[in-house]
Amino acid sequence: MYIFAGLGNPGKEYDGTRHNIGFAVVDELEKKLERSSGWKAGKGDYYFAKGVIGSEDIILVKPITYMNLSGRAVRDVLAFYKGEIHDLVVICDDIAIPLGQLRLRLNGSDGGHNGLSSIIYEVGSDQYARLRFGVGADFHFGEQAKYVLSKFKEPEMKLVEDMKISAINGCIEIVHNGLAKSLNVINMKPKSANQS
Repeated sequence: MYIFAGLGNPGKEYDGTRHNIGFAVVDELEKKLERSSGWKAGKGDYYFAKGVIGSEDIILVKPITYMNLSGRAVRDVLAFYKGEIHDLVVICDDIAIPLGQLRLRLNGSDGGHNGLSSIIYEVGSDQYARLRFGVGADFHFGEQAKYVLSKFKEPEMKLVEDMKISAINGCIEIVHNGLAKSLNVINMKPKSANQS
């Protein structure tokens, strides 16, 4: 079983923002599931979709706690589905990674990301995988919050759509070949913002 948790904020005003890229990826990944349940309200502050990819059971999760409390929903999902920490892959934005690049890590610190920090706190471990979606850092000092809650600009959209496809393919790669073997595939060829 794999649990893919896409992070974001609930509400239409946040659709298309950098901080909501996790929601966008799991929304598209749901379309790739075989025998998908479709999105439903969970037994906690989250939406979920269940299905399979190949022979693996897949659970997709969108916390609706707002980003800073994402860990509550992830904790509840792990408890309800009796998931282990190594079943979890968190998909989130990352300003430390240039737009056009994806990075898979198997564990580690929160890197200043409030959603990851909340998950570490609530599940009591940083030993979960995270697929980080580079959103760049084109902002002035003190404007980080405004930046991550802003929508992608028109010139960025083609690259963002390509990245979403790469992220979805990366998730499928993880399901088929496992996290450790997927590291090189996902991290091998980062795109640059100049590629079309």
